[in-house]
Amino acid sequence: MGQPSDLSMDLTTLAKIGAVHGVKGWVRLISYTDPAENILGFRHFYLMPKGIPGSQVVAGSLQQIEIDESRAQGKNFIGHIKGCDDREQAKLYTGCVLQVARSVLPDLDNEEYYWYQLEGLKVVNLQDESLGAVHHLMETGANDVLIVRATDDSIDAEERLIPYVREQVIKQVDLEQHIIRVDWQKDY
Repeated sequence: MGQPSDLSMDLTTLAKIGAVHGVKGWVRLISYTDPAENILGFRHFYLMPKGIPGSQVVAGSLQQIEIDESRAQGKNFIGHIKGCDDREQAKLYTGCVLQVARSVLPDLDNEEYYWYQLEGLKVVNLQDESLGAVHHLMETGANDVLIVRATDDSIDAEERLIPYVREQVIKQVDLEQHIIRVDWQKDY
């Protein structure tokens, strides 16, 4: 895994390090992947640490780590950070996010998208009215939801929550044109 040239590297977050697990440096992995167990397929990560006393790692600097072992533990996932062999050292990683270069993500099937691909896209309804741009997405259980915030060219200053339901609401995603076409009225 190469050293990134700067912090603007094209990274995406896959998980967060949770509480320590046991006394030998294992930590809980809070997966953001879908399905959640996909996190077990990744080994090399970048993280933005809080700063680790006694090491040369500076808070805010990008660090590479390797999860050399990982497994499901009940409904959760745990992993061991290579070179981190005690509970106190593992505690220092709690709360750090695990990121990978977007280029290492597997290709998706046709008409499937990573969330990062949708963020920033302009949202236009079937009446060709600009509703804003996708700020971020959230998972609700039933379906994902686009959080659409107003832009300079949107029809109003409203923030909209638009369900990501293909065919019914989401009519077209055009990554090349940076547009999502939705069946959504401005007054919904």
